[in-house]
Amino acid sequence: MRNLESFFNPKGVAVIGASSLPGKPGRTVIENLQANGFKGAIKPVNPKGGVICGYPVSASIFDLPIGIDTGIIMLPAFQTPEALEACAKKGLTSAVLAAGGFAEVDEGGQDLQRELSTVIKNTGIRVLGPNTAGHISTPGDYTSSFFPLGKIPKGPISFVAQTGNFTGAMMRSIISGEHYGVARCVGLGNAVDIDEVDILEFLATDSKTKTIFLYLESLHRPKKFLEVARKVTKNKPVIMLKGGTTDEGARAAQSHTASLSSDDNVLDGALRQAGIVRIDEFSQLFTIAKGAAMMPVPKGPRVGFVSPSGAFIVHISDICKERTVLEFPKPMKKTQMRLEEISPPFIKITNPADVFPAATVNGMEFAWRESMRALLSDRRVDAVVTILILADELGKMNLEFLPELALEFPEKPIYVSFSGDENSNREASAFLEPAGVPTFPRIEDPFKVLDAMARAREALK
Repeated sequence: MRNLESFFNPKGVAVIGASSLPGKPGRTVIENLQANGFKGAIKPVNPKGGVICGYPVSASIFDLPIGIDTGIIMLPAFQTPEALEACAKKGLTSAVLAAGGFAEVDEGGQDLQRELSTVIKNTGIRVLGPNTAGHISTPGDYTSSFFPLGKIPKGPISFVAQTGNFTGAMMRSIISGEHYGVARCVGLGNAVDIDEVDILEFLATDSKTKTIFLYLESLHRPKKFLEVARKVTKNKPVIMLKGGTTDEGARAAQSHTASLSSDDNVLDGALRQAGIVRIDEFSQLFTIAKGAAMMPVPKGPRVGFVSPSGAFIVHISDICKERTVLEFPKPMKKTQMRLEEISPPFIKITNPADVFPAATVNGMEFAWRESMRALLSDRRVDAVVTILILADELGKMNLEFLPELALEFPEKPIYVSFSGDENSNREASAFLEPAGVPTFPRIEDPFKVLDAMARAREALK
């Protein structure tokens, strides 16, 4: 973890290749630093001098003042090795290399990347990239990303991705479309120096990170990675999507970040032994992150399911049986009596609970609230998923009871999905998620999230 403190919490930043032109990466990175309230010094570097975004420009790296400990190098690939060496000579301890055009491209790029490796070896400077959009550290109010992000919301989860663009378009998608934030986010790019092992070691003791998400196309140091992972997964869930699992994917990975894929079957077993939960959909990096950011890790795989339809119950039961570790426990006697009490006598209700008959008798809000409370009170239940059926014609359901239940049962996750009118569903989501209750438009997604988190709980045990 040598020098990673300055990487995540720099005292001063030099933007080398800064630009005065709006929309240029060398300007956007400075605007991102301003938007996030970075409290350290910001020093643009450009031979033309002048002022950029209100900051006086240094004509060269060697003109930088004392106190700058990290550099964000926005220069073309052929100028990057020389600039990195100058940063090291000036006393900077870490640098982010944005340019592509290295080992992922051709032999000339491989030569340039070897030059970078030589500089790193000779100087000890820590380097992220090349071929990366940067990284994010919200506890330090800091980002090296040159993608227009604006203010990045803070949260308890961290991402490590073997792609340069994760802190670009994908992070913008989270910021603009979700109601959760991040602690750290690192786009490894070509990982000429800092790799997934370095970041995983840092996150292992990072008090701001509660859950770790990985997207990797290969392991640079497989033995060390698994050794570190075995320690981390005893304390924090680690969720991983592995790219390059087929021959075609491996070839794509080679041209993406110059990665070499491992034998997937061997890797799968090793990851499982290390306590890492493996997923197989890119979108799950975001849906599971939502659950992890807003709700606790369930104590086990036992789910209470409140549904407006028997068809949903049949479908979800099949999925959970065939594809997950989740189970629907038989309710305790007290719970069963309460479920029957709120339902009409002609319906047989248990867990999973079809509550629509109860809603027709007692009203929508009462049926959902009381059935969920009954299941959440049951010591055999570790988490509750509900599908709401919403439409103005059915009467406005006051959804305050959902965040109230989350406060009443803080150790049990509550996940919500929808059926019915899509406008009503969007309104419900816009209310619930800022209140800390995660919602999922597809009814299968809450169960996929719970499955991943329940498997993580096994490693935590």
